[in-house]
Amino acid sequence: MTIIASLLRAAELPDSPTARLDAELLLAAALGKSRSFLHTWPERIVSSEAALTFAQYLQRRRSGEPVAYILGQQGFWKLDLEVAPHTLIPRPDTELLVEAALELLPATQAQVLDLGTGSGAIALALASERPAWQVMAVDRILEAVALAERNRQRLHLSNVTVLNSHWFDALGEHRFGLIISNPPYIAAADPHLVAGDVRFEPASALVAGVDGLDDLRLIIAQAPAHLEAGGWLMLEHGYDQAGAVRDLLVTRGFTQVHSRTDLGGHERISLGRLPC
Repeated sequence: MTIIASLLRAAELPDSPTARLDAELLLAAALGKSRSFLHTWPERIVSSEAALTFAQYLQRRRSGEPVAYILGQQGFWKLDLEVAPHTLIPRPDTELLVEAALELLPATQAQVLDLGTGSGAIALALASERPAWQVMAVDRILEAVALAERNRQRLHLSNVTVLNSHWFDALGEHRFGLIISNPPYIAAADPHLVAGDVRFEPASALVAGVDGLDDLRLIIAQAPAHLEAGGWLMLEHGYDQAGAVRDLLVTRGFTQVHSRTDLGGHERISLGRLPC
């Protein structure tokens, strides 16, 4: 006979900084219950089928596979999103982009573009908060486009359009009041790429050339042709890239260029405005 409390005590995830949380999320999923159920009923007997599923989940986690990929879902902003191994796992740091965008533009009508949308996290979070905004979410990976569209449909967000496009290639002369992106920004030789959860995520969503700035350079160079006069470009980047990104924005003619810090005190996003 196996009970919830003993299963959690036996779960060993030494390589995870969130070992207890990981185990609780995996057991709750195996049981089809919430985490609060585990704490409310710690002496509840677990079926052999659920215990086996939990053991299989634990084995995958011990191999380094992220919990989000094991469960196929991840929370972001106020949303529960489907995720898959062909897209980046949405992270809390990226919620800073959503916060800044909501502060930047009024709640009235606006055209917004999310470049490299992946699971659709940024676009869907913005659309859920601003029903009057029309948000276009693009990605060059067809599987990501399909995933973002599934998330859009499940969340019933009619003010989002999901499109297959490599950055701006399929957008023609469409212009936006805000272009927002969390592009790849890790250098090709960065040792973090072969450590922890990151090694399970797609390199195409992470790596951007020798210095990690290739996609940021391209977006900054091409964005003015797709921004309305006075429109904003907002970008997430690495913790040590803010100065380089600000320089690129200034050189391209953006004004009001500045960066904002994440909860860890790192300059995590930078933005600039196209002159009116």
